[in-house]
Amino acid sequence: MVAASAPAQTAWLKKYDVLTDEIALDFDHGFSMAEHLVEEGLLSLDSLPDLQLIDSIFDEMTRDESSDRWTIAALIDDAGWGQARELAQQVLARERADGMPPPDICVIR
Repeated sequence: MVAASAPAQTAWLKKYDVLTDEIALDFDHGFSMAEHLVEEGLLSLDSLPDLQLIDSIFDEMTRDESSDRWTIAALIDDAGWGQARELAQQVLARERADGMPPPDICVIR
């Protein structure tokens, strides 16, 4: 979802009635497996630096005391979201996984 356009991200958030930070949290879960995926040959070593940079961007956004970075409006105009989106698109293209539909999730409340 990090690589999706802002309108697609917004639609996904509304569909599942989750907050914007869910995109970053889902990325964090997947990123925790990145090195293992590289070892298993399921992820290119070339993608790891971009994924690490995305992780750093989200960490910096989390440390920012402004909650504005975690709004739906921020998906459109926040520089951090734009950088993360661009890097994620590059990773998906490199891995030949671009054009995939947004993931379905199950939200337990």
